[in-house]
Amino acid sequence: MRTAFSLFHSHLDLAHSYWSKLLTREDIVIDATCGNGHDTLFLSQLAAKVYAFDLQEKAISSTKTLLGDVSNVHLEARCHSTFPANIPQSSVKLIVYNLGYLPGGNKELTTMTETTLASIKAAEQLIMTGGAISITCYPGHPQGAIEQQKILEYVKTLPPQLWNCCFHEWVNRAASPSLLLLQKAREG
Repeated sequence: MRTAFSLFHSHLDLAHSYWSKLLTREDIVIDATCGNGHDTLFLSQLAAKVYAFDLQEKAISSTKTLLGDVSNVHLEARCHSTFPANIPQSSVKLIVYNLGYLPGGNKELTTMTETTLASIKAAEQLIMTGGAISITCYPGHPQGAIEQQKILEYVKTLPPQLWNCCFHEWVNRAASPSLLLLQKAREG
């Protein structure tokens, strides 16, 4: 299927394209839900510093294994609802969320709407002008569908003069992952 669609195949292709366009080697990024580390590894190749978090120790371990000797990633087992106090406000160029459950893990352990919304609100303060928040949602399971709906409801309330928000959804693939991008306005 990948060769049939040269522009983009999945939500990840699309996300990676946006991230590559946005980031420079001087930037700080956060992977708020690192999972098995694939996005973390990709981000480590684009940015100066990557903070990667996941609540599950299994995810942190998998990410460490995948990263090998990559030195610009700080991994920490923590919920995505809070960020470390040592990350200054308006200093992060991109915060990435890949919601749902850990691939290959327990499908009953998923990100939850309340903590995800708290995290997005905290992320708004960390993002520098011109920076972005990238959110991959998985509406194919009940909690994921609720989470996507509530996130979209919240994002629609963001002031358009401060945030540019777009939502990518595959309209001919039932319950497929979606990509939501929020970019903070540049000053001036």
